[in-house]
Amino acid sequence: MALFRCVWSVLSALGKSGSDLCAGCGSRLRSPFSFAYVPRCFSSTANSYPKKPLTSYVRFSKEQLPIFKAQNPAAKNSELIRKIAQLWRELPDSEKKIYEDAYRADWQAYKEEINRIQEQLTPSQIVSLEKEIQQKRLKKKALIKKRELTMLGKPKRPRSAYNIFIAERFQEAKDGTSQVKLKTINENWKNLSSSQKQVYIQLANDDKIRYYNEMKSWEEQMMEVGRKDLLRRTVKHQRKVDPEEY
Repeated sequence: MALFRCVWSVLSALGKSGSDLCAGCGSRLRSPFSFAYVPRCFSSTANSYPKKPLTSYVRFSKEQLPIFKAQNPAAKNSELIRKIAQLWRELPDSEKKIYEDAYRADWQAYKEEINRIQEQLTPSQIVSLEKEIQQKRLKKKALIKKRELTMLGKPKRPRSAYNIFIAERFQEAKDGTSQVKLKTINENWKNLSSSQKQVYIQLANDDKIRYYNEMKSWEEQMMEVGRKDLLRRTVKHQRKVDPEEY
């Protein structure tokens, strides 16, 4: 794909991360030539289908994250993403254009590569390939989405009272397999009195409020950077959301 990924792999092989090499770079942008398209080497027909190119903002965010981590090692990803989003908003149009042009160039190369591969296949191979690709995409879709949301700093969903209880007791349990521990913990939960369960219910309610506040802030950031596709349906329709809904 992009030369940037190839360079990153080489640097990793040398034992240096982007954070190490760019710690003194500040917010300066790398050369636009780092986004040049390079054809992939494929091992099979299914694997020959290239990945869709990163959008301009995600590309920028992925580039800047190691720099911000190096400068703020104790900061959370959500805090760093907030700073990166602010930097993106303040970026001059002339510099944003570098990323937008790179995305358009990679997208054009992506489409050309797809067409080149399909032209070499027979009708039966195309049908078989489509099924194989669909299966792989379904398996990877959730994982890819999760990684993207993690990179963008999406807040973790609130835990239920039962899940909080399990997490607490599982760390304390020392003997037995995971299944045995979970079975024992489940029995302990059933035997808790109402007043004992109320402690965990309150913790769960506090976590709902935490999630609501963090999501509200995060979705405002996503709207500002043009990622409305990541917003909840209620937010898209600008309906007032009650924290108790979570």
